[in-house]
Amino acid sequence: MEIFSAAGFSALLQVIAIDLVLAGDNAIVIGLAAAGLPADQRKKAILVGIGAATVMRIGFALITQQLLQIGPILLIAGGLLLLYVSWKMWRELRTPHEEEHAATEALANVDFDKDGTVASKAPRKSFAQAAWQIVIADVSMSLDNVLAVAGAAMDHPTVLVIGLALSIALMGFAATFIARLLHKYRWIAYIGLLVILYVALEMTLKGAYGQWPEHFAFLDFWFGGKPAMGH
Repeated sequence: MEIFSAAGFSALLQVIAIDLVLAGDNAIVIGLAAAGLPADQRKKAILVGIGAATVMRIGFALITQQLLQIGPILLIAGGLLLLYVSWKMWRELRTPHEEEHAATEALANVDFDKDGTVASKAPRKSFAQAAWQIVIADVSMSLDNVLAVAGAAMDHPTVLVIGLALSIALMGFAATFIARLLHKYRWIAYIGLLVILYVALEMTLKGAYGQWPEHFAFLDFWFGGKPAMGH
């Protein structure tokens, strides 16, 4: 199994970091969307959001390997998408503390600051508004997660399977816990952001190397003269 090689183990560590950070990030976005709802609707919105994100990860995971086989152009597109994800995550990491606190209270349904209510400082909204925000976030972040895992595990199929399974399990069973962990220990999220940025750059360069090898011959030392997936 390639996970016992140095390269495979390195890819596995990258995948674990990506899964942890993106599951927590997705959960915080769901919490932010649901925080402004009345208490009786909030729990329902969060359950629907986390359930939908889990199902979407399964769906994207089932077609990821086929997508990556399309060739270098998809690697370039995926890498550029992940660069956008990195920028988006950077902005989300700068979310005002009060808003993120409201999201974690909503996710856990616990009054952490002892002010008498859960997520009291979140702006009010309708269930339809919250549901729409959650669906858009779930589609985007589930695709981001699966692409990032596929990019990190590009040449290691076992790592890809483990990473996608872990992504689904974390979103389904531990998203709220991870969101609270990232809220408390922000440095974990920054490490994950750096890993995603690295994977995005590697995917983009590998795709460019596979598509235009004569222009990117200087990358032979990195990719060992191997063409990108799909070639």
